Amino acid sequence: MIPEKINSKILKRDTLIVAFLVLVVFIFLCFEIYVPANPFSNTTVAYVVEKGSDDVKIAKDLQQLKIIRSPAFFQFYVVASFQHSSLQAGKYNFSARMSVYDIVKKMSRGDVIKNEITLLAGWDSKDISQYLEEKDICKKGEFLDLIKNDYSLEFDFLKDKPKTLSIEGYIFPDTYQIAEGDTCQDVIGITLANFGKKLDAELRAEITKQKKSIFDIVVMASMLEKEMRTLADKKMVSGILWKRLEIGMPLQLDATVNYITNKNDPGVSIKDTKIDSPYNTYKYKGLPKGPISSPGMDSIRAAIYPKANSYLFYQTGKDGKTIFSRTLQEHILSKPYKPAS
Repeated sequence: MIPEKINSKILKRDTLIVAFLVLVVFIFLCFEIYVPANPFSNTTVAYVVEKGSDDVKIAKDLQQLKIIRSPAFFQFYVVASFQHSSLQAGKYNFSARMSVYDIVKKMSRGDVIKNEITLLAGWDSKDISQYLEEKDICKKGEFLDLIKNDYSLEFDFLKDKPKTLSIEGYIFPDTYQIAEGDTCQDVIGITLANFGKKLDAELRAEITKQKKSIFDIVVMASMLEKEMRTLADKKMVSGILWKRLEIGMPLQLDATVNYITNKNDPGVSIKDTKIDSPYNTYKYKGLPKGPISSPGMDSIRAAIYPKANSYLFYQTGKDGKTIFSRTLQEHILSKPYKPAS
């Protein structure tokens, strides 16, 4: 009996020792993984994870930058947490205040350094290309070449757009977070995806119900964006322009002529209205060949939901308010009216 008691005590002792060692190892692992290398550091370091970099190289680099204590424990956690293949390339901001857990989580999410860009409603492709070049994202020529590509396989709303036209009008105006290293192609993809999201199922159903195409709506919206400021005016003018199309009346919009001449004249010259271009709505009836700007949601909604009215003409008064007229005579007599010259 005595040997059995001794063996039992030894077994308990060994069990306690093993449990203690496991606890120590567990605490040590938690310390290495969840406690930052320097919780009081005020330094942030930009680090680029190159495409194809493995966790071994990343761990060594981060140790050299004094972001982590041990490459071995970094690699251990990456493998143990099954995130070995989920670390994403890109430029990151890291600090010794961050734990290994935080660093790996950031890379697996692709939480890279981002720059904010804002594309304004009413800009055309030339405006956007100039802006992207100023932001050092890409050259103007590169952007203007890329928008000529066919993106209809990826974005279904482009399927009714004529193949010969660029995606002018579909680069949705908005503020975007662009990752360091993102290319023109990336920006185009992000903006088109945003357009597809904004033009939701309800709006698409309404367009189909009206027996119109998304392309026609974008063309109309692009003109409304250049012509009017407020949503109320855009809806009124939308009603007028759709009515002109129905009765075969030329749209006669200065904005379409300005698109041809690259000017910004509030009243275009008679000479410019005679330019032979499919975008010249003074010379040719119907919608212009394609969109003339990137319309925002107000303009898109106004194109889809026009305000029914009895007017055929409109102009902006000195006070900035829009003057609507039923007849050409009313239009001419309304103040201030300045015929094109």
